[in-house]
Amino acid sequence: MRTQFSRTALIPAALLLATLAACSGGGGSTAPSPTLAPPAEARLSEAAQLGELIFKDQSLSASGKQSCATCHDPGNAHGPTNNLAAQLGGATGDVQGFRAAPSLRYLNQTPPFFFAKDGTPTGGFNRDGRAQSLAEQAERPFLAPHEMDNANKQGVVDKLKKAAYVEKFRALFGAGILDNAEQAFGRIAFALQKYQLEDSDFHPFDSKYDQFLAGKVKLSGQELRGLALFNDPAKGNCIGCHASARGADGAPPLFTDFTFDNLGLPRNKKLAATADPAYFDLGVCGPDRTDLAARTDLCGAFKVPTLRNVATRKTFFHNGAFDNLKDVVSFYVRRDTNPEEWYPTGADGAVQKFNDLPPQYRKNVNTTEVPYNRQPGMAPALSPSEIDDVVQFLGTLTDGYKTTP
Repeated sequence: MRTQFSRTALIPAALLLATLAACSGGGGSTAPSPTLAPPAEARLSEAAQLGELIFKDQSLSASGKQSCATCHDPGNAHGPTNNLAAQLGGATGDVQGFRAAPSLRYLNQTPPFFFAKDGTPTGGFNRDGRAQSLAEQAERPFLAPHEMDNANKQGVVDKLKKAAYVEKFRALFGAGILDNAEQAFGRIAFALQKYQLEDSDFHPFDSKYDQFLAGKVKLSGQELRGLALFNDPAKGNCIGCHASARGADGAPPLFTDFTFDNLGLPRNKKLAATADPAYFDLGVCGPDRTDLAARTDLCGAFKVPTLRNVATRKTFFHNGAFDNLKDVVSFYVRRDTNPEEWYPTGADGAVQKFNDLPPQYRKNVNTTEVPYNRQPGMAPALSPSEIDDVVQFLGTLTDGYKTTP
């Protein structure tokens, strides 16, 4: 599941094994004494508190019915609660977007986009890495026709002037801040960024797996088998992109290396845009991102997401092509051995593999790394029961795990 660019593994195997061996000895199932969370005022700066109000404010949209929280529900790991391939927005709430809405969890440690020394594209926000910060990422939904659909920044600010918290906004950013739409809009994005950085709900690190690493709980036999397959470079090889061990500094794993990969996904007809046979979402090289349009070798590459909370997702991948986690894992390991399961067949009887990319860019698809280095007739990297084991392990990455009292 790594980008096809050659790069050194982030977590050496010896360190990974030592870490997991050291962490698997716990097993206590006694829950800690419950404590009341401090009020938001104690947890968050004034800017972050404003950011939370903005995040949940539907009145800032053209429809008056959509906020950031509509597509990024705090109750569902800050992701959508439905299985739509792309969410609906616009003035009447019936305009479909072009990409599946991601979770906003664990974005606080994402670096700005850069090319590593070996040429690997890394970091950045949005699925194509074009935004350089959480603040920049927060700007687009306010203005996108398929999202909150404001005509311009002034339109957003005019709506903010009517919000119940407008005086708090003025008190923090200046009495005349709303007289300059550009500056005011920038403060809106800044407040949203502060909220996501400061509120631990966006990065709680309290999944069952986190508690396993801390020696507080044990994983089941199936979860341990799934973890072993996840880590095995000859089987799932998921750690190629999704490191599962603590960092050298003891930091919990983010389950992403912030790189990009081209998986050759099947075209999703549930996206209205695909009704046009000439439409293709090429990720890093366009159409939303324009600065790397000339890098045709990157066409079709999308950012590797964190796998934290992946079991809460209702749709998967940038085009929402899958709505079932087991199918996702199956696709990874059976894409090349059984392509007929995932792609349509042409009039000539040939499987139209990688059909969501123009023919000239299909050579960019990752076909060299495990588990993609197989051909029809070969055995998949994982058996059906092993796929089930990996899915079971992925369920341990869901936030908010509670031990039995």
